[in-house]
Amino acid sequence: MSCSLPEKAWPADQVSRRKVAELVPYARNSRRHSPEQVSQIMASIREWGFTIPVLVDEAGTIIAGHGRVMAAQRLGIEEVPVMVAAGWSKAQKAAYTIADNQLAMNGEWDDELLRVELSDLQEQGADLALLGFTDAELEAALAEPDFEPVGIDEQGRLDEKSPVCCPKCGHTWHP
Repeated sequence: MSCSLPEKAWPADQVSRRKVAELVPYARNSRRHSPEQVSQIMASIREWGFTIPVLVDEAGTIIAGHGRVMAAQRLGIEEVPVMVAAGWSKAQKAAYTIADNQLAMNGEWDDELLRVELSDLQEQGADLALLGFTDAELEAALAEPDFEPVGIDEQGRLDEKSPVCCPKCGHTWHP
């Protein structure tokens, strides 16, 4: 099923650069960034670069990306990629500032696939500290499960010939 959105649904579809000094934090941004989190974002930018543009309004007020801008400031980065959400009302900008943070928090991990991926990254020598987990979270995520997953092959993929059984509730289904 495809969705055809009107052109106005894409108010921010071009990336440009702006000077960090010209960007204005949204004064009522309710999301806080601890010094530890900003340090994590800085490490991410050092490792992978600036991969997600900051969303701003026409005047340069930050709608989404406050933490990335704080990290850029601490790193001495003078310009960052931005996208301008043109034509949004004050309410749309304020609502999106909240939605951008909350929607990201609404996801959850597939613990088994996360364990497989982290284990593979660890074997390849990747720096797991860059991923944003605490040491305790990494230890728990890497721990072998105390159950035998049913319907998952040795590579962590669904075995389409076998039924899948949820280890938490016991519900069984066929993929």
